[in-house]
Amino acid sequence: MLLHELSDRQILVKLGGFIKTTRLLQNRTQEHIAELAGVNRSTIVQIENGNGSTMLSFIQVLRALELLHLFECFQVKPIISPLLLAKQDLEKRKRARGKRQLKSKKPPSDW
Repeated sequence: MLLHELSDRQILVKLGGFIKTTRLLQNRTQEHIAELAGVNRSTIVQIENGNGSTMLSFIQVLRALELLHLFECFQVKPIISPLLLAKQDLEKRKRARGKRQLKSKKPPSDW
């Protein structure tokens, strides 16, 4: 499936179909998901029909369906260049140095 060839409306319909299929596979009613998500049942109907909804409502429904892991693909992972890694490795300490003993200018004690 080439998602970039679909219109925005077609993508909404596909997302709604995904939500509906997942809900049915979990054997949950629209009312139950709406209650778990904290939204109206009509919001679930709108999402499932591809009529759109707010991003917040969509996230609430995904949370109710235990599908928040789908957002893991949106995490940005830092990329460290091999050259920077090698430079950092060279800058690591190779040995420890003991504390320097300061020579005391006080005369030795009589005790």
